[in-house]
Amino acid sequence: MRREWSNMLTLDQIYQAAYVLKDVARKTDMIYAPEFAENRDIYLKTENLQLTGSFKLRGAYYKISQLTKEQKDAGIIACSAGNHAQGVALAATRMGIRSTICMPDGAPISKVEATRHLGAEVVLVKGAYDDAHDRAVELQKETGATFIHPFDDDHVIAGQGTIGLEILDQLKDTDAVLCPIGGGGLISGVAYAIKSLNPRIRIYGVQAANAPSMYESIRRQQPVTIKTVDTFADGIAVKTPGETTYEIIRKYVDEIVTVTEDQIAAAILRLLERQKLITEGAGAVSVAAAMFSDLPLEGKKTVCILSGGNIDVNILSRVITRGLITSGRNTMLQIALEDKPGQLEGVSHIISECGGNVISVHHERSDPNMPISSCILRVGMETASFEQIRRIRETLTAEGFHIVSG
Repeated sequence: MRREWSNMLTLDQIYQAAYVLKDVARKTDMIYAPEFAENRDIYLKTENLQLTGSFKLRGAYYKISQLTKEQKDAGIIACSAGNHAQGVALAATRMGIRSTICMPDGAPISKVEATRHLGAEVVLVKGAYDDAHDRAVELQKETGATFIHPFDDDHVIAGQGTIGLEILDQLKDTDAVLCPIGGGGLISGVAYAIKSLNPRIRIYGVQAANAPSMYESIRRQQPVTIKTVDTFADGIAVKTPGETTYEIIRKYVDEIVTVTEDQIAAAILRLLERQKLITEGAGAVSVAAAMFSDLPLEGKKTVCILSGGNIDVNILSRVITRGLITSGRNTMLQIALEDKPGQLEGVSHIISECGGNVISVHHERSDPNMPISSCILRVGMETASFEQIRRIRETLTAEGFHIVSG
């Protein structure tokens, strides 16, 4: 049987959290991003520039600050895909408390090492976040340490809710807020704070389409566990959402949408190019929704919360490449040619005349399904838009070239 939300969270608690955090967490900038998404008035709440690189410091620090002396003396244990880990480690170390963090073995190495650097003992657990959670619960029972949940806790939610207070202070005529959802702690705090002070503001949650646990829970009207999560947005790769967060979201969040991996990559690329901001996958889903969803945001002052910037540099180049493809900035054409002199020159001339830039060429003669006198030319191109790609394809076809794919 599902337990009912105890409604222990209060606006006073969120204001108290803001007071506790005033000398700890940065009041991150709100950046206006004109023409960031077509016909949408976008502002960016830059929690990716927070200490430890994500919003998680807020909830972790406030929760730990409220522990009794006995709870602190017992040490702290937590589970995290990376960002909560760093928030807990920093808070615990500053308060002189021993901390142990269980992290999935697939967590980015940069997040694992950052957590260790901040003073925590890291236990790597095979599987996803939920497996790390189960191991942390086991260790808590064995050691008696105090468990700091990453999202399903009123104090943690209150800490994250301080972002909502800052949004209202920085942009008083906010119309809508787009917020990432993993377990739901961030959006629960933000939605509770904002709706309590200004119910007219619309709150929209965003999940990765490959990790839609809260989306499915709201759709089915009860918390559900999804079988698998498969997203590079590791910060929101949660199979089972919180029970407390589910109840708050059900009451205070207007709608939840999902975005694809390609859309997240395109959002990361746009943030990098237009705003010089680096975000991780989880941090960019709000912008992906602003760019690609059909939410009613036209003419609305919309805040996108960039929840974190701790992307693994080892995958950044792959994410950028995917973003370029999704945005029509990079493409590959396969062209069937007669194997005779001048063909490559003709293709490259047309691409150049249309404004494209050839970045790779592969000439394939060995396909047994082709006539002996034919070949396949694979051409990689830098382009400005899908419209330019269409123009290049049409011009090549008009000049007698047969495009196989791309």
